[in-house]
Amino acid sequence: MASDPNAPTTEEKRNARVILRRLIKRYPQMKTALEYENAWQLLVATVMSAQTTDENVNKVAPTLFERYPTPEDLAAANPEDVEEIIFSTGFYRQKTKSVIALSADLVERFGGEVPRDLDALTELRGVGRKTASVVLAEVWGTPAIAVDTHVSRVTNRLGIVDSKDPVNAEFRLRSLYLKKDWPEISMRFIQFGRDVCDARRPRCWECPLRDRCAYEPKAVRPS
Repeated sequence: MASDPNAPTTEEKRNARVILRRLIKRYPQMKTALEYENAWQLLVATVMSAQTTDENVNKVAPTLFERYPTPEDLAAANPEDVEEIIFSTGFYRQKTKSVIALSADLVERFGGEVPRDLDALTELRGVGRKTASVVLAEVWGTPAIAVDTHVSRVTNRLGIVDSKDPVNAEFRLRSLYLKKDWPEISMRFIQFGRDVCDARRPRCWECPLRDRCAYEPKAVRPS
């Protein structure tokens, strides 16, 4: 059988795993900053977190879930009432449509229970691979890698991924890392992107991955 020409080399795998070990050392315990009580709440909160901060979502989520404590309740909600609650998260009209629709799908297709399967989750309206992967990895520790803008930016800068397409990036990361490590990858890259590898002002001078990073030119400490 011919070998896959796109498969990572042994050296590429070793480099990627060195990077992950350093991130684990920096972030020994890492979970999403989104606050939730069950898989459905995390699913909704993750959808609301697009283009805003987790802190903003955590401010409105308790009100939303107190008003609509189950998928059945949110599926039947008046969109204007939901929009008013989640207004501060931005893009509130689209997010409202998404969280109501995914809740309706959840009730109609899965009896209100969040499925523990990537393909099933992405059949829900408003739920993409990133959102589904977050829920699977966070709630159940299921092997899954969520690729958001932070993960894409950091892994491309480091040179372990060479694609801005999130699906391509996800499968590249899957090929580099052992399956048992997948659940712990995304949140560490995300936090590192927030703390050090900022989109506009990367703090290269204090980066513990500087010797592994392909990004040029390296940013210098402001004088």
